[in-house]
Amino acid sequence: MRRRYLIAGRVQGVGYRFFVRRSAGRLGVTGWVRNLPSGEVEAEGQGSEEAILAFETELRRGPSGSLVTDFNVTAISDELESVTGFAIR
Repeated sequence: MRRRYLIAGRVQGVGYRFFVRRSAGRLGVTGWVRNLPSGEVEAEGQGSEEAILAFETELRRGPSGSLVTDFNVTAISDELESVTGFAIR
């Protein structure tokens, strides 16, 4: 299962990307996360359905000091891409 996320709120300058990378590693999710010039964070995750659902829960929660006010999820095809690891871009 592979999904793309767009997260808005107080998600830059609070360690959000590092929190996402740690959560992904703990859950066995591969992909990436990056800050956008708009102040939002974009991420992509791939893993089992159970891992992705747990990952989404973590993304919605964020680290202490963050505040997620908008959370958009888009399902994308995982058939053509094999991703390893989790990167901060």
